[in-house]
Amino acid sequence: MNPQASLSVPLPSGRMFSSQEGDPLLWVSDDPVTVGLWSWLFAECPRSGWWPLLVEGFDRNPDLLLEALTINRFTPLTDHDPAGLLATWWEEYTASSDPGSEEMAPFGRIWPGTVPAASLVEGAAEARASECAELLVEHGRPQRLGLVRAASGAQALLSCGWSGPLNYDNDTAVFAAVVADWERRFGARLLGLGFDTLTLSVASAPTDIDRALRVAAEHFAFCPDLVWQGHSPHTLRGFAERLVDCPVWNFWWD
Repeated sequence: MNPQASLSVPLPSGRMFSSQEGDPLLWVSDDPVTVGLWSWLFAECPRSGWWPLLVEGFDRNPDLLLEALTINRFTPLTDHDPAGLLATWWEEYTASSDPGSEEMAPFGRIWPGTVPAASLVEGAAEARASECAELLVEHGRPQRLGLVRAASGAQALLSCGWSGPLNYDNDTAVFAAVVADWERRFGARLLGLGFDTLTLSVASAPTDIDRALRVAAEHFAFCPDLVWQGHSPHTLRGFAERLVDCPVWNFWWD
């Protein structure tokens, strides 16, 4: 499968990686992506059907990333209730916490519920995604360009066979279902991924600490290592403070 046949912009040299069964998973460029290319391909995605990705860590250990790509091992995206997943994970990960500690304050073990959807201007999520992706390309670490056959970022996670949170659940569909819900509620868009990392842009970042705490609770349920092993202090409030007005959400699983 050659993505170039569906695109109007010339692609750099690269190759398609497939599963052991021969299913095409992820096309990856040979060299780091150049400024402007991700946005062009993202704008073409509704027509071309190819979702662009910034592929992290490929230069350091490509074998490790490719070994993490599996296919036909996931349940359907629509089988899962995002709100129910987040509530279940929160209960599981906070079960051993001290109710009086600062780690999960102000919620303790009580799940605060999902954050109400933001009111988004049409096209705002796409504009924010392009802006954030290009800043990452221009000022971040070199990353390869990836292309996946998918109509959304959530679907792209399944189509490329990504299994980053394997140590928590080997069914990527449960995480993709939450990403799909964030696409709807926050205008989140998938920018890139690595062996155990995920990068999203968000059109409606929390603008105050109260909403940021609710968003942080969702992030902790989705990826507890952000609080447990993230920057000190290892508290939900400390993490929430970094989410205020932050247009990029980064996740990593140990």
